[in-house]
Amino acid sequence: MSDFISLAAGNLISPMILCFALGAIAALLRSDLEIPEGAARALAIYLMFAIGFKGGTAMQGAAGGSVALGLIAALSLSFAQPLLAFLLLRGIWRLDRLNAGAIAAHYGSVSVVTFVTAAEFLRSRDVAFEGHLVAMLALMETPAIISGLLLAGAGRSQSAGTAQHEHGSFLREVLVNGSVMLLLGGFVIGWITGDAGMVKVKPFVQDLFNGALCLFLLDMGLVAVRQGRAARGLKPTLLLFGIIMPLLGGALGLGLGKLLGLSLGGATLLAVLGASASYIAVPAALRLALPAANPALSVTLSLAVTFPFNVAIGLPLYLSAARIVVGG
Repeated sequence: MSDFISLAAGNLISPMILCFALGAIAALLRSDLEIPEGAARALAIYLMFAIGFKGGTAMQGAAGGSVALGLIAALSLSFAQPLLAFLLLRGIWRLDRLNAGAIAAHYGSVSVVTFVTAAEFLRSRDVAFEGHLVAMLALMETPAIISGLLLAGAGRSQSAGTAQHEHGSFLREVLVNGSVMLLLGGFVIGWITGDAGMVKVKPFVQDLFNGALCLFLLDMGLVAVRQGRAARGLKPTLLLFGIIMPLLGGALGLGLGKLLGLSLGGATLLAVLGASASYIAVPAALRLALPAANPALSVTLSLAVTFPFNVAIGLPLYLSAARIVVGG
């Protein structure tokens, strides 16, 4: 417990978390503070590429068998986790099938920003992790969306031709999603160029990283509070799902990390992947695939509840739990 309290206190006073808090406070006070959309998009592009590149560089020399097992495990977790979320939402919260499936897709998928924040959280504490966690992250976007669609019964009321066309467009959008392209593209470039490539771009992908992350989390604080204020119809009891599901997903990820023989940092990051929920890629994809679902429910839960919980409390909690389960 003392280890968790120490980690939590250190995390809460880090520049990144304080920037998120600043954005949240500014939004609560209805300040006109705002990160221009173009700047926020540029920050996101930079962060996605930088984390992919650093992961690819770290991947050099990794054992092929362990990497393959990790990727298979990531796919399995992403396919299976929406089912757990769906059963909870239908059985306990009595949510309708369509919205339960949409929310389940968000919680089976991953938050790249949470992963990036977690990776920097570990680096600041000199906790190393396996480079192929970045590839596992990228693979976990799509399976959860497919599972969510199946659970929601997407396309049942459509004609076969219309459903095939829309699902084809949906799958293409998922596969060429900007976050996935940047992560995998940066990963491949880092993997090919290795340490020699890192030397050439180190000032860009490492030295500027923390500053860019601070500004991005400032914007996330603004968006999270404003999104939460917009969803006034959300049942208070449903907010509990946004905390319970990350804890369950984190436990699944941590157990899987133990089975895979991941390091302390790797197991922690896999717990973070299991605990996180998408609020960028999945909403964009489901807007096309499930237009009748209510985005205020899923986005508010993932962005305004789960994301702040994970970055403020979850990160030190998952690391403390990993020290018990994995050791180190």
